[in-house]
Amino acid sequence: MRQSTKLARLYSLALLIWAIDFLTKNWAVENLTGASKKVIGTFLQVTLHKNPGAAFSFATGFTIVFTSISIGVLLFILRYSPRITSMGWAVVAGLVLGGVLGNLSDRIFRAPGFLYGHVIDWIELPNWPIFNVADSSIVIASVIAFVLTVRNIHPTKPSNSGTKNSDGAIS
Repeated sequence: MRQSTKLARLYSLALLIWAIDFLTKNWAVENLTGASKKVIGTFLQVTLHKNPGAAFSFATGFTIVFTSISIGVLLFILRYSPRITSMGWAVVAGLVLGGVLGNLSDRIFRAPGFLYGHVIDWIELPNWPIFNVADSSIVIASVIAFVLTVRNIHPTKPSNSGTKNSDGAIS
């Protein structure tokens, strides 16, 4: 598969995740006031939570640190992504990029202010922190990255014509 196709898919996936995250967070802000709303009993509920920290509201006083890390990850992916030769790793990068863009947008544009904004979380499962689509995207990317690593599929390993490429397909 051509490199431009991989990049187009990576960036398209990132934009799709970012858009879904944006729309669902705006829905949550507009519609979730007060108590949790049950979707599937107590197994799945929707609850508005404005999170200044990380999962489990960890490190709530370090919002600027999470913002800085997010900016670093964003810049790394944008710089590194043209070198990715594996479609699997392009998907990982797209999922991470979309998730980072979603949560970074909150930190930049939401209250209480620029670079200190609280991330909107709204999906609630039992015994788990409340999360959002961006968080889910990053977790899914981590699982895929683990599988690719275990299978010894490298993000930038060049493939030879007529042999298996880094995704295991014959090129």
